Amino acid sequence: MNTESEKEQFLKEFGNDYGYANAPKNIDEIRATEFKRLNDTVYLDHAGATLYSEAQMEAVFKDLNSTVYGNPHSQSSCSLASEDIVGKARQQVLSFFNASPREYSCIFTSGATAALKLVGETFPWSSNSSFMYTMENHNSVLGIREYALSKGAAAFAVDIEEGTHLGESESPKSNLKLTQRHIQRRSEGRVAKEGMTGNTYNLFAFPSECNFSGRKFDPNLVKIIKEGSERILESSQYCRGSWLVLIDAAKGCATNPPDLSKFKADFVVFSFYKLFGYPTGLGALIIRNDAAKLMKKTYFSGGTVAAAIADVDFFKRREGVDEFFEDGTISFLSIAAIQHGFKIINMLTTSLISRHTTSIAAYVRNKLLTLKHENGEFVCMLYGLLSSEMGPMVSFNMKRPDGTWYGYREVEKLATLSGIQLRTGCFCNPGACAKYLGLSHLDLLSNIEAGHVCWDDRDILHGKPTGAVRVSFGYMSTFEDAMKLVNFVENNFVISSSNRCALQPSSISLPIEGIAKAAARHFLSSITVYPIKSCAGFSVDQWPLTSTGLLHDREWILKSTTGEILTQKKVPEMCYISTLIDLNLGKLFVESPRCKEKLQIELTSNSLVTGRDEMDIQNHRYEVRSYNNEVDIWFSRAIDRPCTLLRNSSSQSHSCINKNGSPGMCRDVGARLNFVNEAQFLLISEESIADLNSRLKSNLDGRRSNDGQAVQVGAMRFRPNLVASGGEPYAEDGWNNLTIGVKYFMSLGGCNRCQMININPEAGEVQRFSEPLATLAGYRRAKGKIMFGILLRYENNTKTESDTWIRVGEEIVPNIDRH
Repeated sequence: MNTESEKEQFLKEFGNDYGYANAPKNIDEIRATEFKRLNDTVYLDHAGATLYSEAQMEAVFKDLNSTVYGNPHSQSSCSLASEDIVGKARQQVLSFFNASPREYSCIFTSGATAALKLVGETFPWSSNSSFMYTMENHNSVLGIREYALSKGAAAFAVDIEEGTHLGESESPKSNLKLTQRHIQRRSEGRVAKEGMTGNTYNLFAFPSECNFSGRKFDPNLVKIIKEGSERILESSQYCRGSWLVLIDAAKGCATNPPDLSKFKADFVVFSFYKLFGYPTGLGALIIRNDAAKLMKKTYFSGGTVAAAIADVDFFKRREGVDEFFEDGTISFLSIAAIQHGFKIINMLTTSLISRHTTSIAAYVRNKLLTLKHENGEFVCMLYGLLSSEMGPMVSFNMKRPDGTWYGYREVEKLATLSGIQLRTGCFCNPGACAKYLGLSHLDLLSNIEAGHVCWDDRDILHGKPTGAVRVSFGYMSTFEDAMKLVNFVENNFVISSSNRCALQPSSISLPIEGIAKAAARHFLSSITVYPIKSCAGFSVDQWPLTSTGLLHDREWILKSTTGEILTQKKVPEMCYISTLIDLNLGKLFVESPRCKEKLQIELTSNSLVTGRDEMDIQNHRYEVRSYNNEVDIWFSRAIDRPCTLLRNSSSQSHSCINKNGSPGMCRDVGARLNFVNEAQFLLISEESIADLNSRLKSNLDGRRSNDGQAVQVGAMRFRPNLVASGGEPYAEDGWNNLTIGVKYFMSLGGCNRCQMININPEAGEVQRFSEPLATLAGYRRAKGKIMFGILLRYENNTKTESDTWIRVGEEIVPNIDRH
């Protein structure tokens, strides 16, 4: 795709909307001067968090370095300076939403979620109340349901279908279809007993823009629900009373903030980092003053009371709405920073930002919809296309030529390697996710039963996606960003005659020349033991085998104080912890450049052991031993974070299959295992490494290390237990089973590689590259996995094997799969 001609065509269609031609800076100037850090990064997760500009941060630091801001709950001049800047910030926020201070107040919170929580916990719920919300709401809105249900109120979701958006003179009521879902209630009997006494208040919540699909919701919903709820809900018992309306503007506020002079919502919530990137940890609740009088707040704190007596049940609240709700000292330094973000928004205007970002999203949408495989099947399934208006984001999944789905984690992994940052999953919006993916309640429960949770790698279950790929655009996004995304999708997921060999699973089957030379002899050239999972291992010439693999291999793990098993993926410094086992001395020696003393752990003695416990990891249950505080302090110092060392009592480790019979992520559920991810052994070949390095060397398109030398990798980058030599590259892919000497091993298939092989410790500093995973992805992909090396299980037969040691130099005799 030619960039110049493609952009020329884009500008013919969208030139009037794209690029801020009449603003003080156009898009090219903005990117060149304010976002130099993006350089080789295509950032496409503005729905998650947009980016701050360099000028914005310079202004923030200049302000903080030149002004002394004190606690606003005081009368000093520094405190008055804070009070003044906070007051101006409140007015800026109200002006942004076109809200009159006579009607609305701005309450600062720690974010949109905190604002939603505040509404939920102070709303005047009763057993006659209803909480109604659209299916396409964020989890933070769904959480309000817990407050409603706990007070005996009813809760239910609704599907809303709209036609085209309406003009101001038109009636919105005839253009709306609302479908009510199942009524949820925890105290069914309370309605009849209590009856309709006093005022009943109900709450309706909807997003200004769905963060899953990009669908924009008509703000006329505010009027419709407030004025015509009985007609819309067909005189249901759940429509009685007064309706208050909440708009979640977290996603939509950057391009289309609700106009509160026209649409009198009672509550609007948002976060500032969604608007202009900084500050994080700060949001606001815009509350209608009449609605604020109804809220029932129990707790009081510093700043919310005018007076209190410590030993008597007496306190007097402050009169101001913001003072009533803002517990404690607000984040006044962060609040002081928002004026510099608003300067950017006001300079460009939300109208121009909306037109600019929407034009980019429309281009991407149009391009993805046209992509086809060589067999004529469409590649992309886009979500939300039937909506009358769409925001600046595109949510989609992709199919292979045979109709099976590409997993979104595969897309995310490859995108990261290509310098593209995007979002995958359900985006904390389970209702929209289920709706657009066509997932029934049975599907959802089945997925949960299979172990699927938010942020995991289970992207395809029972043949259906569990989430989607989302790209979203911000005010600094460019056409070039969009074009790089489209090129990425086309090059990596569209099967055509030019890329079929690279993208189809058959590309990693045993090469023909490998079969022809199957008689080539193979030998074991290296053995490596890794006593502590994800720490450095040590090489040996010979080593005993056990029913769990190499003796003491991955027998220890490090666990964080939160219970997370630590690996180099999150703690790359673990690669600097070196290990050595002396079988004659019966000791494990551990060293770290951060620790002066070498740690010694007795293999058979329990002198350092302080306790025993059971834990489940990768669908295996282990009995583990913990060590004394001195050992834990040593490792905590070595990785610069609190952790504990645990040892597997291997005789107790066994598989624990999920309830539905699924073995989960561990492939070798039938074997006794130490703390491995999938299998007892990983084997790679020297010839495969050499072929990979040859490909790396030939890739001169910028894949270079920091010193300008082409990236080259050694076998240890892949953390193999066994390295073979002899034969053709990737011959090991076709091995069903093999013998090493007289020891028999079963192949469990290829090893799926992750970002961990891109970690390269050099000169005492961990460096992260896109290689070698990026190159492997180009020719070793199969069904969402990037394969390199094979996994083995030792078939221990003590009756026929008198020698249970494995030795460097022993011949490897594979049984080759020729099919």
